[in-house]
Amino acid sequence: MSGSRITAVGHYQPARVLTNEDLAGMVDTSDAWITSRVGIRTRHIAGPDEPVDELAAHAAAKALAAAGRTPEEIDLVLVATSTATDRSPNMAARVAARLGMPGPAVMDVNVVCAGFTHALATADHAVRAGGAERVLVIGADKMSDVTDWTDRTTCVLVGDGAGAAVVEAAAGAADGIGPVLWGSVPEMGNAVRIEGTPPRFAQEGQSVYRWATTRLPEFARRACEKAGLTPEDLAAVVLHQANLRIVEPLARRIGAVNAVVARDVVDSGNTSAASIPLAFSKLVEQGAVSSGDPVLLFGFGGNLSYAGQVVRCP
Repeated sequence: MSGSRITAVGHYQPARVLTNEDLAGMVDTSDAWITSRVGIRTRHIAGPDEPVDELAAHAAAKALAAAGRTPEEIDLVLVATSTATDRSPNMAARVAARLGMPGPAVMDVNVVCAGFTHALATADHAVRAGGAERVLVIGADKMSDVTDWTDRTTCVLVGDGAGAAVVEAAAGAADGIGPVLWGSVPEMGNAVRIEGTPPRFAQEGQSVYRWATTRLPEFARRACEKAGLTPEDLAAVVLHQANLRIVEPLARRIGAVNAVVARDVVDSGNTSAASIPLAFSKLVEQGAVSSGDPVLLFGFGGNLSYAGQVVRCP
């Protein structure tokens, strides 16, 4: 095998929906204020009895079913999350236990909002190197657990959810997961953070906005080049769903003029590591993209890390 490919995707969101009107009863805000600044209208919030690994396991089960695979056929589980409450067992081990897997390798990847694309690249590398044949890659976060619900600048942004992909060995590298373009800006690492006791999400919003809209278009175009494509070749662009006021200008500046642009942030809020697989899975489910279409996935956020690759739609 000379490459890897995504054979199926799946997603899951908690049943409870928190609207902008609901938030207006909790903090000094309004639907008009929220939509004008971040473009979000609703978000899904998990209950106290819905831990991160449960969200992840639901999305994973859907991806496995779509791929026609059983849990026993997976030999590596990667969970991208920054909201695990315990150091051990990790989320990947807990997901494997929930799904009844007999003995896969299990690893968590904490790169916050860029976690899923980092984990996807890790899965691709593991398959190419012969370390795994079938990998379950999950992005899952329960941002409601690390949110200050009295801070209107952050509580209006967040949502909970999970998305998953099944990655398998492929005969041709050109028809699967493209080379990753990744990196970070360590000196700006504090611009997005989850710190303290209890941990709380905070960010320097203007700094993140300026960096994302000015620097990331170049990185995204380079990810396309690494895949042997131009932005005009893309069928869809799935960026980290941070804020509609970041997603829309960034998509324009990439130059993907023919692409569907994922805007799931409007309905789901910022779900951190879950945002890319969640939005991608919905595009697939809705038929907005077709099997074999080239799709750019690009994550960015905490640590001011970024990672992106072009994948072929399952």
